[in-house]
This record gives sequence, structure tokens and C-alpha cells, in this order.
Amino acid sequence: MGIFERYMSLWVALCILGGVGLGNLVPGLFAAVAGLEFAHVNLVVAVFIWVMIYPMMVQIDFAAIKDVGKRPRGLLLTLVVNWLIKPFTMAALGWLFFRVLFADWVDPQSAGEYIAGMILLGVAPCTAMVFVWSQLTKGDPNYTLVQVSVNDVIMVFAFAPIAAFLLGVSDIHVPWETLLLSVLLYVVLPLVAGAWTRHRLERQGDGERLQSFLHTLKPWSILGLLATVALLFGFQAQTIIAQPQTIGLIAIPLLVQSYGIFIIAYAAAYCLRLPHNVAAPACLIGTSNFFELAVAVAISLFGLHSGAALATVVGVLVEVPVMLSLVAIANRTRHWFPASQAGQS
Repeated sequence: MGIFERYMSLWVALCILGGVGLGNLVPGLFAAVAGLEFAHVNLVVAVFIWVMIYPMMVQIDFAAIKDVGKRPRGLLLTLVVNWLIKPFTMAALGWLFFRVLFADWVDPQSAGEYIAGMILLGVAPCTAMVFVWSQLTKGDPNYTLVQVSVNDVIMVFAFAPIAAFLLGVSDIHVPWETLLLSVLLYVVLPLVAGAWTRHRLERQGDGERLQSFLHTLKPWSILGLLATVALLFGFQAQTIIAQPQTIGLIAIPLLVQSYGIFIIAYAAAYCLRLPHNVAAPACLIGTSNFFELAVAVAISLFGLHSGAALATVVGVLVEVPVMLSLVAIANRTRHWFPASQAGQS
């Protein structure tokens, strides 16, 4: 885990402060950037998000999917948590906190947008940082690769319908054209580009060219994330200065969701008697989010200045410290699970 990943929360916090400061000092600059849109997609933000997502997609080896049937229980746990539990608990918590508990502090329109941002986070399972969490818990790297690959394939088909359903349940209008365009732009095309790049590089060498390429791209991915965060908080700067408590209000249900999902998944893994090197990554995949996708879709659907975009960016802020704490919990409870055995799980 490099210095950028290790101190991700610090860099994100600094970008937030820088974005808010610049957004108040030179609001005209951010207004000009916000105006660079095509089909409800901000071109500058789209470039930054592609810089984030593309290296992650190159890491995915879809050839690993052929091994799905060998050890299905850990994969099934991840899929159930990611697609049958997590999106719906996130929507329920959003409604509970912003329609009931925080109703006196947040106006209805903003509440709806915050719920929408939370839903988009809940429907986007992690695809990249999970490799870091797996490594930190001494997880089975090949099994983690299978889990991520299968999740990405499902996400191509399931993200838009589940997001639209939950947004509709929350009485939020969903422009289907924009949602489908977002999935095409930020899931399908990066997946295709990443798979094509990986295939070409693997054909040209013994894996060294691929690893060298990924090593070169890695800093750009992080810079794309940080630039996006700075831009989003610059767009939201005046709102944040006027309502600083908003960040805390959004963070609370996100924290409850993260720890709650981990407890559910970890308890299920314990009952299934999964080996720790499968159980830990499976639970961490279900807990973390593909926040890059959530940010991109929130911007496309609701706009750069929306509460939905702000909620997804707060998800970036809380993700890394929460996941590191869960890594520590998983490592300290390793003795609760059976040791890895060939063919198990």
C-alpha cells in the first residue's frame, strides 16, 4: 500500500479544503468549468473520472471468471450482500435519517438529493481499492480477482435498473436516458477499454509489460480522484460555507451503513465457515463502494452543484478510514475462521 493509498483520507481532506477555498475565492472559474457540458455530462469531470476508472479496469482479468464454480460460497456471499442487501439498506438508511431523524435540519429537496447520492453509492460495489483491502488482510488474490470480475459483469446489467428502482421508490425523478448514458460512459466503455488494453499487453509479453503499464497509470488514477474531489467541493463551496453541518449529517448514515453491512457479511461468513483469506475480502468488497462511478452518475443525473454529488464525495472522505478500521478488525479476528484449505469455499 503506497503513500497515496495509506494517507488517502489526508489527501482527500486537503483537496476538500482547497476546493472550498478556491470555490469561494474564484467562483467565476468554477462556474465556467461547470458550463462545459454535453448531454448533461460535464466534460472536465468526465475526463478526470476516466483517468480514475480506466486503470482500475485494466487490473481486471475476466479470464478468472471461468473458475467461479470451483469455490462458490465466498462469491455467493459477496453477490448477495452487494446486490440483494446493500443497495436496499442504504436507501432505507437514507430515508430514515433525512426524512425522519434529520427532517428538521434539512429541506425536503436537499434531503431527496442526499438520499439519491447515498443510493448511488450503495448500488456501486467496489472494483479497485478492494485489491488493497484484500492484500492487507492476506486474502486470496485469485479469489478476490474472481469476485471483482463477476461483480463488474453484473454491474453492467444491474446498476441502472436497481438505481432507477430505488430512486423511484424515494420519489426522485430518474431521467433514464442520462442514467443509461452514465452506465455506458463510466462502466461499459472503461471495461471494454481496460479488457482490450490488458489483452494487448498480455499478448506482447509475460506480464511484465502489463505490470509496468499499471504502475505507470496508478498515480494518474489517484490524481484524477483528487482533482475530481477538489472540483466538486469547489462547485459546492458556497453551500458548504453556509451549511458546514451538512458534511457531518451525510457522513453519519454512511458510517452506520458501512459498519452495519460489514457486521452482516462477517457474521454470515462465520456461519458459512469460510476460510479467513476468502471471508475477509468477501466482506470488505461488500462494504466498500465504487465511489468513482457513484460520483460520475450523481453529476450526470443531478448536476455538479447537487446534494447527490456532494453525498457521493462525502462517501470518498469516509471510505478510507472506515475500511482501514475494518481491515484491523478482520486481522484481529483471524482466529475465528478456519485456515485456508485447497478447494474450500
